[in-house]
Amino acid sequence: MMTEVGVIPDLIDWHGSAELHPYFVCDVFTYTPLQGNQLGVFVDGRPFDAAEMQRLAREMNFAETVFLLPPTKGGDVSLRIFTPVAELPFAGHPVLGTAFVVGGALGADAVTLETGAGLVPITLKRDGDRVVFGWMRQPIPAWEPFERERELLDALGVASSQLPVEVYRNGPRHAYVRLASEEAVAAVKPDLAAALGSPQTVAKPDFAALEGLGIAANCFAGRGRSWKTRMFAPALGVPEDPATGSAAGPLAVHLARHGQIAFGEEIEIRQGAEIGRPSLLYATATGEGDRIDSVGVGGMALIVAEGRFRIAGE
Repeated sequence: MMTEVGVIPDLIDWHGSAELHPYFVCDVFTYTPLQGNQLGVFVDGRPFDAAEMQRLAREMNFAETVFLLPPTKGGDVSLRIFTPVAELPFAGHPVLGTAFVVGGALGADAVTLETGAGLVPITLKRDGDRVVFGWMRQPIPAWEPFERERELLDALGVASSQLPVEVYRNGPRHAYVRLASEEAVAAVKPDLAAALGSPQTVAKPDFAALEGLGIAANCFAGRGRSWKTRMFAPALGVPEDPATGSAAGPLAVHLARHGQIAFGEEIEIRQGAEIGRPSLLYATATGEGDRIDSVGVGGMALIVAEGRFRIAGE
């Protein structure tokens, strides 16, 4: 028999003696709910070891899930970041989304998060009680030519890149391929046969070629302030990412280093439309030549859901 609020009485205490672990779901790098990049945020990661965190991240099956821990290095909170298959020292949309959760809880205009790549400060803009924008100062990435350029281009099904194909280390290893137009970026599909070179590969997943390269492949096009990107990272359990904050900062560095934008110029990056999660990111890099002084990435995030995992002890 249903109660007045539609809840079966026997399920009111559904968790029994199991521990309940609260979490939030955020949509990051979007102003619109149910767009952008999804993020799971467990507000207390202390009950879990690394293996349990990894299993929970696989259960959530978002591009990343984070677990908050007490700070130890002067930040407001420490966090660990997991994709469905691996832990990352740093990733952009988890840091920005977590900053909205923590900043909202603390009522703060700025927060500092402790990551595996060091302290990351985030400035938050408010409209009354609501956080409406966040700007993070990212770690400065190192870069180098990508030694498997031809394999990468074949795996993406593109002939060439209009800029040097370089890989930047910023959490994931991001490789960048510039295409002639936004339409060319939208049309990219990994070319399994050309990359693997064998007809006996039909049982392999569509992204097996890119997965074997072990990088996050970023295809981009645009000019001036406006750029379009797509990012594929099957080696991290993310076939295509809706919004990649850790790639946005290095993209600004890449463009400035190669004279496509001025140092200090803010760019707008659109991503995710091809998988139904349109996203909007902003990025800038200051410096001169190959000297990078700072890297910033900004955007919006929304808390769209909250819940509790019921995990019974053994």
